[in-house]
Amino acid sequence: MADKSKGTSPKRKLVTVRERSENTPENKSRARRVTSTAKKASAPFRVVGRFLKKLAHPFRFMLAPFKTRPARFIGRILAKVLLINYFRSAWKELRQVTWPDRKETRQLTLAVFAFAVVFGIMITLTDYGLDKVFKKVILKNE
Repeated sequence: MADKSKGTSPKRKLVTVRERSENTPENKSRARRVTSTAKKASAPFRVVGRFLKKLAHPFRFMLAPFKTRPARFIGRILAKVLLINYFRSAWKELRQVTWPDRKETRQLTLAVFAFAVVFGIMITLTDYGLDKVFKKVILKNE
């Protein structure tokens, strides 16, 4: 009863930056464009895969030993040694990345170059100043 008299409002759900960026119409169209481009780029691999599957179809009986329990155990060990799960999860993470567009990439690149130039000038001036100071101190003492 006391809560209602204070006039508290219901709490809103917090939205993360990723959720906010995923909900923008621009991002949805970009995601659709990336997906369609990825499908087009992977089409030759799918064709080759289907062809290899047709070629290997008569030899399916040879896979039976690899479906046994010891073979699956050995496969899991090999997967850990070869870090297959690591690469799978890394690929999943890369697919979740929201990549910048051309304009944003250009702006960020220019910002990096500007920072590098300014930092280089600062280091050069500091080096020049310290060189002059130490030469005066060393030459004065001799």
